[in-house]
Amino acid sequence: MKSEGVGLFEEAKEVIRDIGFSTVTATQIIEAGVHPRTLYQMRDEGAIIQLARGLYCLPENVPVNFDMTVVATKYPKAVICIISALSFHELTTQIPHAVSIALPKGATTPKLKYPPINIHRFSDEAYSEGIETHMIDKIEVKIYSVEKTIADCFKFRNKLGMDIVLEALKMYKARKDFNVTKLVKYAKICRVDKIMKPYLEMLI
Repeated sequence: MKSEGVGLFEEAKEVIRDIGFSTVTATQIIEAGVHPRTLYQMRDEGAIIQLARGLYCLPENVPVNFDMTVVATKYPKAVICIISALSFHELTTQIPHAVSIALPKGATTPKLKYPPINIHRFSDEAYSEGIETHMIDKIEVKIYSVEKTIADCFKFRNKLGMDIVLEALKMYKARKDFNVTKLVKYAKICRVDKIMKPYLEMLI
């Protein structure tokens, strides 16, 4: 890159756009040919936005679901769950104050200054079943399905409060894609089938 000043930044922006993702790591940017000094100058002058340590985006690509995409980029094993998954699936009136994620037991504990995260450790099928992959701002984000999320909420009902859990269940019942068979399946996986049974019977 032989240009200087604004020209250098514009050239760097084109290189970053060619990477093909709305959010990119410092490593990706540097490997694509942008000098580290140029990257940091762009950051300091607002030509590129630092979302988290080592994670950047151009001003036109600020993610709508920034918190989720940061977590997904930094920790590929993390699955969006509980209240954050309810919010994504539009099954709650609550506004999450942190990103709730599920990790398999034994996985390294994430260390992020931002966004705040709530970590839940799941084992075996409780972690691996019901994972969906959604493209959010060109980033693959793992999120539990609606039915798995509701079963998880029943499992953590004492922390969430039954009002939130039942609100989600009623909102799901009102949808055209309501599927009691899937709810029962994940209730068994999460070992809350006996707890969920009377609530499901009232809805059917």
